[in-house]
Amino acid sequence: MDNTLNLIKLCVGAEKVQDLIDWQKSPRAKGPDGLPRHVTRMWPKRETELLDGGSLYWVFKGVVLARQSIIRLDEVTRADGIRRCGIVLNPEVRRTEAAPKRPFQGWRYLEGNVAPRDLPKSSANDDLPPKLLAALAEIGVR
Repeated sequence: MDNTLNLIKLCVGAEKVQDLIDWQKSPRAKGPDGLPRHVTRMWPKRETELLDGGSLYWVFKGVVLARQSIIRLDEVTRADGIRRCGIVLNPEVRRTEAAPKRPFQGWRYLEGNVAPRDLPKSSANDDLPPKLLAALAEIGVR
């Protein structure tokens, strides 16, 4: 049983995993250290658990399709003076089994025992639409 604590977040503006990968190559998606990060308003209260092997799972068009390991959480203060959380991510985007997910705002915790498994690198296929990947997963084809 996997008791790793993860986060799950909608990948807003991305249609497929490759869109996320392309975005994270841009300077705007990186922190001062050159690593990709996602800045969010809320700081996870369960920070210690997340930093013990947790990942950020990405939802594309209602389907979980990828994850990135969380390296650390950085404090980010923008021009408005509000303290935010910069979730610093491993640049490697791992594709996961397709798993349908209802819409939600912000991020949520995701227990490791219910998180989608990683796909073997050789079987990752980003050419199919997220809804089709989810349907295939539901019937056990993928």
